[in-house]
Amino acid sequence: MRKLLVTGGAGFIGANFVHYWVNRYPSDLIIVLDALTYAGNYKSIESLQSSDLFSFVKGNICDQALVESLLLENQIDTIVHFAAESHVDRSIAGPAEFIETNIMGTFSLLEAARKIWLIDTKTFPKHRFHHVSTDEVFGTLEPNEPPFSETTPYAPNSPYSASKAASDHLVRAYFHTYGLQVTTSNCSNNYGPYQFPEKLIPLLISNILNDKELPVYGDGKQIRDWLYVEDHAMGIDLVINKGKLGECYNIGGINEWANIDIVRLICQLMNKAFSENESMAVKFPNAKSALNNASEELIKYVTDRPGHDRRYAIDPAKSQNELRYIPNESFESGIKKTVQWYIENEDWWRPLVQR
Repeated sequence: MRKLLVTGGAGFIGANFVHYWVNRYPSDLIIVLDALTYAGNYKSIESLQSSDLFSFVKGNICDQALVESLLLENQIDTIVHFAAESHVDRSIAGPAEFIETNIMGTFSLLEAARKIWLIDTKTFPKHRFHHVSTDEVFGTLEPNEPPFSETTPYAPNSPYSASKAASDHLVRAYFHTYGLQVTTSNCSNNYGPYQFPEKLIPLLISNILNDKELPVYGDGKQIRDWLYVEDHAMGIDLVINKGKLGECYNIGGINEWANIDIVRLICQLMNKAFSENESMAVKFPNAKSALNNASEELIKYVTDRPGHDRRYAIDPAKSQNELRYIPNESFESGIKKTVQWYIENEDWWRPLVQR
């Protein structure tokens, strides 16, 4: 039985991980710590509150005293650290929050873990601090370059990716300096249920349903490796239970897609959904373009993001060889599930769009 503290567990990836873990390990204790900033949504995990083995604490990871008390009072032996400011555009407009949360917040968690776990080794002979990071710390790839591996040098290009790179280095330092039992995973672009609507895929879906423009940066040919969020949760599970201490593992979807191709695919899926289901027109009366099989007419090219990385791609060979990690979803299968989830869960995303 593990006792987990999941930071950022009301956010997109964190919430999906919590649902995954509850289903996979129903006898484990889970405490979610989340500040419920704009991207955190308690509704994403509200259904789990009926369990005696699940609890939610609203709080900031920078509050070291709070984290220490949670570790002690609940005999937490595993921290899964998702909490982060993560939207690149927001980091460009206002980097200070990213430095505070992603660097100082991670430092505060590490200090709390060091103080509780390493001082009382009899109570905590085994522990795990798993840090969830991103492929953006590696910078950008040219079209013909091989995907990022765990040995790729760090070269972050945005305030967001720089703050995540700094937190990665802190986690590594606490392993080598203090012996804290840590692992790190670097993932590719996630998509799936519970994603905040400012991100590309839920933004496209909600905008089509509201008959709004679909903004595409630059020429739309930026390439990302897309990872279905439940496959990411499975990968983290494998790292926590089988990964070597102090090691980093890449978790990718092996699905490289250009942004514009994703936009067009979602347009096609939305057009098809309206053509095959008459109730869609009643449920979403504003989606006139989709109803007329014309979602692609909403596409609008806009000025590119400053310093926009051209390509990300993850090489998950280490995770595959050491942990037997294999993603279950192709992009085509995962995006169908994702589109259907947003169609069926308007009550989750509509208030966020309106806000």
